[in-house]
Amino acid sequence: MKPRISMITLGVVDLGRSIEFYEKKLGFPRLESPPEVAFFTLNGTWLGLYGREALAEDANVPPEGSGFNSFALAYNVASEAEVDETLREAVAAGATLAKPAQKVFWGGYSGYFKDPDGHLWEVAHNPFEWIGPRDPDT
Repeated sequence: MKPRISMITLGVVDLGRSIEFYEKKLGFPRLESPPEVAFFTLNGTWLGLYGREALAEDANVPPEGSGFNSFALAYNVASEAEVDETLREAVAAGATLAKPAQKVFWGGYSGYFKDPDGHLWEVAHNPFEWIGPRDPDT
């Protein structure tokens, strides 16, 4: 298996609400998609939104679950100030602040928000190295 992630698909309760959050409020560029799913391009991978029940059925697993889903998505930025700004932007868009930005044990600076379905996003500044693809405008 080659090391890559082509797409991350989140199972959501209300597709319309999640599309509004990611496209209209966070400004993620939406790709043309069938009505039952939404795709966004994320500079090197795609984000998919699909009904939680339908995604669980597709994977042949039960849809129940709450609390910590055993993963977090990470969004790395170039500075501590950008961590703070990104968290404010997410909360203004309807996210819930899960952990305020702070210096962390590994030497960086990060905080967490939850999207409308409770998916965790870490917003982090790593002063030691850049993680992931660079923004096309840098």
